Amino acid sequence: MKKAVQFLLTAMLFALVMPTTPEAAAYVIPVALGASAFVTYLPIKATFINGIAPKVNGLDVEVWAKYIVEKFRKNNEFMFKAKNESDKVLGGKVVHIPQAGSSATVVKNRSSYYGTAVRRTDSEVTYTLDAYSTDPVHITWEELQTISYDKLDSVIGEQTAELAEVVADDILIKWSPAATEFVLTTGGPTALTEAAASGQTGTRKAFHQKDLQKAMTTMNKANVPKQGRVCLIDDHMYQEFYDSLTDSQMNAYQQFADNKSGIVGRLHGFDIMTRSAVLAYSSGNVVKALGSALAATDNLASLCWHPDCVTYAMGDMKPFSDKDDPFYYGDVYSSIIRMGGRIKRADKKGVIAIVQAA
Repeated sequence: MKKAVQFLLTAMLFALVMPTTPEAAAYVIPVALGASAFVTYLPIKATFINGIAPKVNGLDVEVWAKYIVEKFRKNNEFMFKAKNESDKVLGGKVVHIPQAGSSATVVKNRSSYYGTAVRRTDSEVTYTLDAYSTDPVHITWEELQTISYDKLDSVIGEQTAELAEVVADDILIKWSPAATEFVLTTGGPTALTEAAASGQTGTRKAFHQKDLQKAMTTMNKANVPKQGRVCLIDDHMYQEFYDSLTDSQMNAYQQFADNKSGIVGRLHGFDIMTRSAVLAYSSGNVVKALGSALAATDNLASLCWHPDCVTYAMGDMKPFSDKDDPFYYGDVYSSIIRMGGRIKRADKKGVIAIVQAA
């Protein structure tokens, strides 16, 4: 049973925190558990040979696969829209990203020879992976004798889902821009306002579709690729944004909705996604730290990016379980994962925050 629980914990961590592409197999399970409890993954499809689901330590794989898919929560699909550089992690915790040097000089109708050969000096940016761990969860022996399997399932599921949610929240913070030219404020062409979120006071200028148009123009001027851009809108800001669309925009907007990928529409070259929380900035336009409470003068923010301009990486991942612990008179479970991310370019181009204005 202990190894079976380790299988379950690891599969849940992988599916919740490390998104796979929609084109990949519909389900993911652990297939080999080594001495260090680190697993190798292989995709399996929902249809099994001769209609029979294979077994892992007596557990029905089809049940676990369905369970994993159901536990993916809080619209973390946005991580599909970024560069996954988990294969570039060095020493388990550092990622190096090369940065190209100056572009080549072009001369029209060259009349002097020889041309001068110059070397291009490249550089790099790096980021380290943080370790995220859950507090241990204790399930007593008495509970294990009387509760149904669903209780154990719920306890472990809640633990790993919360871990995935916190990691995703922090990845967005790591992608947040600080440079003034890439932090825009709401306002649009009208005086629309939206009510304060919990913790804020007063009202804020609403997110208008013209604000997104300004983000588009800013990216165009920076020569950011036009195909594939994404805007993740905070749900507190989305209603006024949606209401600002003209009738003609609305028709085109809704045609691009795709529930499977989390896209609710497309406007001004951005695939629009929503999330219950994206980012928050202080009144001085400094992004709020992970877990910080929203203060009275803080402002919510939505984030725009091109997938080639943001990155994340996952390092080591390990679930822990201690069955029949004599000090706890029951079982204890916890998990840890290393994860990191950043804006990929040193010049910060390709990422824009649209922050509420008071």
